[in-house]
Amino acid sequence: MAVFARRAEQTRLGGVGQVRNSMDRAAYLLLNRLDLEGPMGVKALAAGMGIDSSTVTRQVAPLVDTGLVKRTSHPEDGRAVVLELSVRGLNRLEEVRSSRRELMSQVTDGWTEEERESFCTLLTRFNSALSARQSGPAPAEPAANRATAGEPAGTEPPPAS
Repeated sequence: MAVFARRAEQTRLGGVGQVRNSMDRAAYLLLNRLDLEGPMGVKALAAGMGIDSSTVTRQVAPLVDTGLVKRTSHPEDGRAVVLELSVRGLNRLEEVRSSRRELMSQVTDGWTEEERESFCTLLTRFNSALSARQSGPAPAEPAANRATAGEPAGTEPPPAS
């Protein structure tokens, strides 16, 4: 698992061509969220990402400074600020996405379509399980379920590596 995490981080920083190592994780996640969900306030963006509003404010400042994100007035309450992905931000996000897709294509070049689909399915399932676990305490697995999974009842499963 540690090797996977290290490789995933290297991949995140990767990509191919001139886009390689060109966008940090926080910037990518913020731009991606604004692209997928549209303009929103800092509080909504923070809540959607599961982070503090002050963190979003700090992380979005350089994105505004570089023209990747625009601050506009809320259409219903002119006092409130809404963050919006700019055209430049969308173009930059697409460059990074394209670079990362190309890297993934190169890494899985020798895989069959079925292997790629299985990998995506399992990775999505794994990420969903991790997300659910972080959202709240995982329910205790009854001893009877462990026994049916090949473990004697009353024993703890081995630690994940």
